[in-house]
Amino acid sequence: MPEVTFHEPDGTSITVTTVRPVSVMHAAVTNNVPGIVGECGGNAMCATCHVYVREIDLDRLPGMEEDEDEMLEGTVAERTGRSRLGCQLILDDRLDGIEVDIPAAQL
Repeated sequence: MPEVTFHEPDGTSITVTTVRPVSVMHAAVTNNVPGIVGECGGNAMCATCHVYVREIDLDRLPGMEEDEDEMLEGTVAERTGRSRLGCQLILDDRLDGIEVDIPAAQL
C-alpha cells in the first residue's frame, strides 16, 4: 500500500498509508491532514490542495496538464517549481513514499 508524507508548516509530519489508486489530496482529506482542503473534490478547479513536492521526488512526477498549470496560477501561497495540485498526483507504485510540504494557506 502506498504511503505519502505531509510536512506541515509548523514542522510536524504526518505519514498516511492508503489503498491505491488514490490522489494525494484524497489521502489527505480522508485522513484529516490539516491544510489540505480539496474544496472541488479533486477536479483541478480550486487549487485548495496545493502542495510543494520535495526536491528528491520531483523526477518521479507525471507531466502537468494544462488545467493544473492554470489553477496553480491562482494559488494563495506562492507558486514555485515544486508546486503541484494534490488531486492530480495519483499514489501508485511510481509515487509510493512521496513527500510533500503543505503551504501555510490554501484559502
